[in-house]
Amino acid sequence: MSNIPETGRTSRVTVRLVAIQILVFSLLLTLGGRLWYLQIRNGDEYANEAKSNHVQQVVDPATRGAILDARGVPLADNQTRLVVSASRTELLKMKDDGKAVLGRLSKVLGMSEQEIRNKVRLCDAKTPQPCWNGSPYQPIPITDEATTQQALQIRERTEDFPGISAEPTAVRRYAAPGDARTAQVLGYLSPVTDEEIKKAENSNSPLLRSDQIGRSGLERTYDSALRGKAGVTRYEVDNLGRVIGKAENDPAVPGSNVVTSIDARVQAVTEKELDQAMKDSRKEFDKITGRNYKADSGAAVVMEAKTGRVVAMASSPAYDPNAWVGGISGKDYAHLTGKDSNYPLLNRATQGQSAPGSIFKVISTSAAVNAGYPFNGHYPCTSAMNIGGQTFKNFESENFGPISLGRALEVSCDTVFYGLAYQQWQKDGGNKPKSNAADWFYKTAHQFGLGKKTGIDLPDEVSGRVPDRSWKKNYWEANKDGWCAQGEHGDDYVSKIAKENCESGMKMRAGDSVNYSIGQGDTLVTPIQMATIYGAIANGGTLHDPTIGKAVISPDGKSIQKIAPKAHGKLPDTPKTLQQIDSALAGVATRGTAAWRFQGWPQDKIPMHAKTGTAEVYGKQTTSWFATYTKDYTVVMTISQGGTGSGASGPAVRKIYNALYGVDDKGGIDKKAALLPVPQAGLPKIERDGTIQAQPIKPVAQTLPDEAGREEQ
Repeated sequence: MSNIPETGRTSRVTVRLVAIQILVFSLLLTLGGRLWYLQIRNGDEYANEAKSNHVQQVVDPATRGAILDARGVPLADNQTRLVVSASRTELLKMKDDGKAVLGRLSKVLGMSEQEIRNKVRLCDAKTPQPCWNGSPYQPIPITDEATTQQALQIRERTEDFPGISAEPTAVRRYAAPGDARTAQVLGYLSPVTDEEIKKAENSNSPLLRSDQIGRSGLERTYDSALRGKAGVTRYEVDNLGRVIGKAENDPAVPGSNVVTSIDARVQAVTEKELDQAMKDSRKEFDKITGRNYKADSGAAVVMEAKTGRVVAMASSPAYDPNAWVGGISGKDYAHLTGKDSNYPLLNRATQGQSAPGSIFKVISTSAAVNAGYPFNGHYPCTSAMNIGGQTFKNFESENFGPISLGRALEVSCDTVFYGLAYQQWQKDGGNKPKSNAADWFYKTAHQFGLGKKTGIDLPDEVSGRVPDRSWKKNYWEANKDGWCAQGEHGDDYVSKIAKENCESGMKMRAGDSVNYSIGQGDTLVTPIQMATIYGAIANGGTLHDPTIGKAVISPDGKSIQKIAPKAHGKLPDTPKTLQQIDSALAGVATRGTAAWRFQGWPQDKIPMHAKTGTAEVYGKQTTSWFATYTKDYTVVMTISQGGTGSGASGPAVRKIYNALYGVDDKGGIDKKAALLPVPQAGLPKIERDGTIQAQPIKPVAQTLPDEAGREEQ
């Protein structure tokens, strides 16, 4: 018998019962509070979510707008193709993750099973192309080239191909009218990523998982206008997924059309002549390196001088934007992004940087005049000049005696500009620069628009480089440790240069200024920058923002948003100086370094102006430059490792002008054969239904016999 009193036992039981009651009450209170929070506090939110769980959305992609040339010819549009797609979500529900289905699909499509698997895998930092960088919940296109028979097999045997669809779909087409690829100008598309969708949530142009967006070129610049707005149809479904009704319906809105200033006929000629010039350069022997020229890349720009509108823009190596349609293959991706193919995705006209060589001398001429040197003064054009113990030679050691700045441009005399730059360097303090150094040659380059972007309506334009005192100092600070380390060892040329840069790389040395005056050294420019500059000389001094877009036109043709040309500055020259430079550049084409390329040109009817350039690049063959203009157009061409300006680029530029004006090799003009573009202020004819009437393309193949002649610096 227990010795515990009865009252003690009763007390313990009472305590336990009270504790249990408190615990139960606490649980009920917690549950009640949670129910209040879910049903009252956040009731509306969860009610909406519950409702959406029974609504399924079907996205109807918008038809992307077309990109048209100035005459209404489609450069990029859409065509209906049979697209076979796979639902990754459905495949992953299968025990084998859809392996058997993809195996059967490979036999129907005639593709390897591995190729199909690669296309449906998701992209990440470690996954090589091909892979899918869009939403994992969106149907992933496997091919857009399915035949009718293949599509029927898939659709008639749905039990063998769960998660696989074969539907007629509007896909992007890059038409290349008249063989005008216009690749880097147009750009390409790829699926939107989840990060991009999130970023665009609160913008005026939100993205859906089914969207494709522009990745480069005009496709990227005008993406929001071209893309339109996808339609969404919402269906009410029960818990088993059966449709029980139709909810809201937002119809798709097609994208707008973008009319450009590109003329497909001129574009085709420009691309053809650039390619041919590069092929011809590779046949020429380089005496300095002892092998043929590589001519590994090039660019050409045809621009309307008075407005800055781009009529043609070619870049080589080029590519076919259609490779991206329907998902790019691993082989194509490797080719487009690999070093062996020299990165064809780059637009060399806006992203290619190199020393300009002697086409830079128009800037040095302006700098000299603004610094107080008379244009018609007499300056010694000697065969060589010794500065600081280093000999700077004129091209082929020619000696023209005392000449004016105009004549120095005509014969491209280096030593005239060497002397002027050296004098200015001394006036600015030499190795001990003045605090208020005038730096005319560098200041003028900035005033001409170098060292900054032109503002062209293409993405990822680069700014080039003006190697002034500020740049020299920043560059030295960023590289001095490496130079000092390299200069401590070895007596070879590279080590000696490194040691010199370590000790005095922050200084503007005499050799820097002398080389800079003829477009050598650390100066970098792009073809579009030089086209803008020569266009400004042609039009009387106005620097335009180069533009390609002319108008954005709504699908019904009722709304037209014109894109007017804009100017961003004026050349720092008086009208008299501009006229003198203009006259000298005409002399280059008639009796100077470019005269042998313009023999037979109707100079009295269509005055031609030109400047040749051959830029030396350490460790590489020379870069060819040819800058020209008439009252109507500016044409600039460059070929990396291609040789001299007139020798490599000259024939191609002449043939472009032949096509533009209908000129034959004897100077005759056939206006019917001329490819003079439509007035750039106008637009193609637009019908009431929004259809844009395109003018036909007439292929033109004009040639001009190459004459032997004098090459130039």
